[in-house]
Amino acid sequence: MAEITPDSDRYGASDPSGFTEDGEAENSITLRETLALAWRCWPYYRPQAKHLATFVLVNSVLGGVLLGSALLGTDLVENKVLLGEKLEPLQASLLLLGDEFVSSGDADEDPLSTAQRVELRQQIIYAGGVLAMLVLSISVLVWYYMTWIFQRVNQQLRVEMLARVEHLSLRYHSGSRTGDAIYRVYQDSATIVNVLLYMILSPLRVLAWAGFGLAILLLFAPVLSLLILAAAVPTVILMRHYIPKVRAAAFLSRERNSDLTSRIQETLAAIRVVKASGAEQRLMERFDEDSQGALNAAFEMRKNMAFLTVGVAVVGLTCVFVADYFMATWAMREVPTYFGGSIALVGFAVWNLGAFKAATGRAEDASQQAWELAFYWCTVQDLVAGLRRAFFLLDLEPEVVDVANPQAFPATLQSVRLENIHFAYEAARPVLKGASLSASASTVTAIVGSTGSGKSTLMSLLLRLYNPDSGSVFVNERALSQMSTQAVRANVAIALQQNVLFAMSVAENIRYGMADVSDAQVIAAAKVACADEFIQAMPQGYATELGERGGKLSTGQRQRISIARAILRDTPILILDEPTASLDAETERQVMENLATWGQSRVIFIITHRLSTVRNADQIAFLEGGVVKELGTHAELLAQDSAYAGFVAAELGDSQTAAQAHE
Repeated sequence: MAEITPDSDRYGASDPSGFTEDGEAENSITLRETLALAWRCWPYYRPQAKHLATFVLVNSVLGGVLLGSALLGTDLVENKVLLGEKLEPLQASLLLLGDEFVSSGDADEDPLSTAQRVELRQQIIYAGGVLAMLVLSISVLVWYYMTWIFQRVNQQLRVEMLARVEHLSLRYHSGSRTGDAIYRVYQDSATIVNVLLYMILSPLRVLAWAGFGLAILLLFAPVLSLLILAAAVPTVILMRHYIPKVRAAAFLSRERNSDLTSRIQETLAAIRVVKASGAEQRLMERFDEDSQGALNAAFEMRKNMAFLTVGVAVVGLTCVFVADYFMATWAMREVPTYFGGSIALVGFAVWNLGAFKAATGRAEDASQQAWELAFYWCTVQDLVAGLRRAFFLLDLEPEVVDVANPQAFPATLQSVRLENIHFAYEAARPVLKGASLSASASTVTAIVGSTGSGKSTLMSLLLRLYNPDSGSVFVNERALSQMSTQAVRANVAIALQQNVLFAMSVAENIRYGMADVSDAQVIAAAKVACADEFIQAMPQGYATELGERGGKLSTGQRQRISIARAILRDTPILILDEPTASLDAETERQVMENLATWGQSRVIFIITHRLSTVRNADQIAFLEGGVVKELGTHAELLAQDSAYAGFVAAELGDSQTAAQAHE
């Protein structure tokens, strides 16, 4: 389909990937839009809702155990083991210790003896070891469980994205680089698994942990909580300054990596041409340029992330240092804590060494949570970039859609008619301008014309690869637009000029997409295409494995296998795009004779420039200026002073020898 051209107006500037037509990153996404993108992920999480709920519940319980253990362990080590204070009843019960370890509440009670403190230390070590092993085991299982859930979510999105890509019009595929679609499906889709982790679960954990720390500090001294909250002002200022920079760099990074993927794909696909042209050095220069661009964009994003997170960390630690000064002073004076009686459960009724360490730990945790929150919000910017690129594919609507109640494809083919077809890839550059053509069953129609005249485009409409801008295509006077695309493509076969083959056996290449056909049918199709002889001569015959894109075959051999694949589909309509361009004269003659015999009761269209192919067609449609300018047999058209006669003369290279075409 060499004539297909991109519709840049439709598929270029409208791509909501975060870039304007000038290539500048779009920075105006709001928090509401970010949340809306996150909400769009819910349909992909819904099938895993039970697993996600279990995952969240287990994580919440695990987090609560860790928080409680941290606070309880600090008091046990700092106050009970080191200072010899008696235990609270709950502490003794958890450590399986007797009543002699429990505080009576008497201010003059004796502290723990050395032997009791040693025993207490041993119990703490045993309990800590058991808890650590339990938490570690559960954490490993939870991590595996999370990976399993997220991969199922990602799989669903990838499959849906690829399915949408397959159903999009060829306008999109012609106007977009293949590597971009690959990057969107493979890389951008992966962002959905991190939405729950970095936009919901991790921020909630951070906020819960920070809230717990602030609450503890409030119980010790309200002024500490106010000091930590005061750090929010410079933190917000830093985030307002750096987040737009991170977002812009994130969008640009994904765009540049998409370009790099496209460059790699294009290079490997054209490696023969590159080597034959001696263009390796130029190719490496372009690859290095694209790679450096991707690296620079990624570096810019991480540089701004580093500036933001370091700035937030400095603000938080400054507040912690100030808080440490006040807490150390209170501990040396043994000042009562603000809600001493309320927290007597863990022994921090007054400021002491244990209280100082516990409060310092909570203050440092609050500072750490601020840093994490800044980091996660930076990560969200990259997620937003990936989600917008992924959902862009899902938001594209296919041009060719089925009607609500499609009609069946005719059981017996009588005729195919294209009536007054107008079509343009771009509104300002129409390709077809009222083309009309009719073909009856058991006939071969040759479509000829100069390059760019619309031959391949006209035949593409028979496959419903596009819908005409105006005009209609009929099969037995039944409009093609009223049939489902599946039914149409099941009854129309095409052999493309590109001869696309795969790294599999010859037989598998011929029966590609038709797993239920027999070996005998494969061989019969190959005989019609004059491919059986050279296939049988191969080392393993039809079981011979071909290289990537059929690299082990000549161009003519690849062409005949492509023809055999189209014939094997046994459809009532067959389209051959330059089917004999690489065949010698004798093989071409035999293939055309076989097709004429095989094509009884079928309609065959052949797009070609070769006069030897055109001469034997039942009718010739000559396209010029977007219309079928002349229609008739080879002899009829040459007998006239026709444009076709001029075309024949040009093909022969000398107007004086045009008469040779009659022979």
